[in-house]
Amino acid sequence: MASTASVNLVTLDNLNEVWPRWDPAALNHLYALVDMGSNGIRFSISDLSPPHTRLLKCLYQERAAISLFDALSESSSAGPLLFPDETITLVSQTLARFNAIAVNDYGVPPHHVTVFATEAMRKADNAAAMLQAIETQVPGLAIMILDPQVETLFGSLGARSAFSRPKGLFLDLGGGSVQMSYLDTTGQDADYHIHAAQVGKSLPFGAARLIRILGHDDADFKTKEVSKLEQGMKLAFARLCEAYPTLATESKDTQGIDIYLCGGGFRGYGSMLMHNDPISPYPIPAIGSYSVSGEFFARTNRMLEVNTNFKNKIFGMSKRRRAQFPAIVTVVEALISAVPRIRSVTFCAGGNREGALMIRLPQEIRESDPLDCLQLEASLQGVVDLLSSALPADYSGPKTVFGLGLGRLFASKIWSNIGDDALTNASAALHSAITEHPNCPGLSHAARAVMALTLCARWGGSVTPADEQLLKNLRALADTVNPDAAFWAGYIGAVAAALAKLAPTAQDAHQLGDKVQLRSTVEQLDDNKGFRVHLNLQIGETALRGIDTGDLISSFELVSMQREQDSGKKVVVDITALP
Repeated sequence: MASTASVNLVTLDNLNEVWPRWDPAALNHLYALVDMGSNGIRFSISDLSPPHTRLLKCLYQERAAISLFDALSESSSAGPLLFPDETITLVSQTLARFNAIAVNDYGVPPHHVTVFATEAMRKADNAAAMLQAIETQVPGLAIMILDPQVETLFGSLGARSAFSRPKGLFLDLGGGSVQMSYLDTTGQDADYHIHAAQVGKSLPFGAARLIRILGHDDADFKTKEVSKLEQGMKLAFARLCEAYPTLATESKDTQGIDIYLCGGGFRGYGSMLMHNDPISPYPIPAIGSYSVSGEFFARTNRMLEVNTNFKNKIFGMSKRRRAQFPAIVTVVEALISAVPRIRSVTFCAGGNREGALMIRLPQEIRESDPLDCLQLEASLQGVVDLLSSALPADYSGPKTVFGLGLGRLFASKIWSNIGDDALTNASAALHSAITEHPNCPGLSHAARAVMALTLCARWGGSVTPADEQLLKNLRALADTVNPDAAFWAGYIGAVAAALAKLAPTAQDAHQLGDKVQLRSTVEQLDDNKGFRVHLNLQIGETALRGIDTGDLISSFELVSMQREQDSGKKVVVDITALP
């Protein structure tokens, strides 16, 4: 560590003093980050302007395919770990370019540019030469060397940034190391993230290092190193169970533990799972928030087989990631061996850079629900309440846009593009699951699917043959929330279409309560193969003038005709005068 003495070594003890904090009164809220990881150097520019600060909006990002770990390994034959001169030159020039993009092209204040480094820079015996070269290229650019505990902190906070109240194991697999921690954001511990980093463990078995171990000629050496990884995982998990009784209890529970994975290595494994997902082709391309069952996650042999035999491009996986895949699987298998019961695994787009932004924020913003930033229009709450009243009691759970926390966002789109053709809008609604807010925190894949299906139904639910497969697969994805989720999406969409007919402008929507009231009940059918929803539309005389009531009712008849498995779910609508 002597080579890092001339720079800021960031530890949990000095984090508050050396790490810049977000100032809500600042004139400029742009921040640039460079993560000098062992497998590549990542650069991003983010906008933390209020009131959307929690979204960590990324304006620009780029990755330089410079493996600091490979450069160290190639320079070493049991001697000192040294960066070659050409690597030092390339890195310093790359950082100079990144800094110019941030400061000159995007207007990021120089004191908002932060560079941090991890495993490779911690180990390099000539890290000081690298730092001096960077200083020559970009005078005054601060370089932070992260202590392993801080790297664990940033990785876990970056992963959790995509969710509102996650609880589970968090692991980050980079090129030089893998970190394990446990976060419970549902409790009363305001410093849960700091305590998690203190108890968490960093193991020196990143994908770049491990693939070299697996390729070693000495079989005994390989066996011993893999055994160290497996034992390290088990000890790390046991340590977390000692510190967190709830985790120990969950590990024995039949349901199992939820796991969140970030880092390029784990995202590569997620991309392979997505390629083999039972819903094929998988309808949402982003790996962030992709979730699988513990059983599917554990199919490592199948994933290895596909990686070996499938010769075409696998979406989301570079040639380098494919080459490192046996090492990634080795880490996954060590994780599976260490954790007795895994309920679900969710892959996270966020990592060290997002964690480095999250730690700047005050607790009230950091712990807020990111979806609230997408739904700032409180005036739409009346529309949400009216739509919700169309649901029978106890049916507004996570199977609908309301239970998923997307009520106001959906309401804000009911009157959008109302002058366009309904078929066009229905198709656009389906594709919005993919194209709109592609990396927005808080939006799970299942939530995207439910939102897309509900909006599509608002426009009648008819799509072109080209969109049929997407519609089918989004419905299958909604089924992972609840087997009835696609039906309720169609039902709520039909209710929204009826309301838009009665109040054809968004301004009218604010007086909807004076025009229509909704009441509903649900009746379970005798054969237990379905149910019948009875919806009563009470409509004011003025709003009903000139309206074809048969047209209003017909849209609900289509809800049961979406697909064969929903044929036992019926909607019966009657229209009466509003008292």
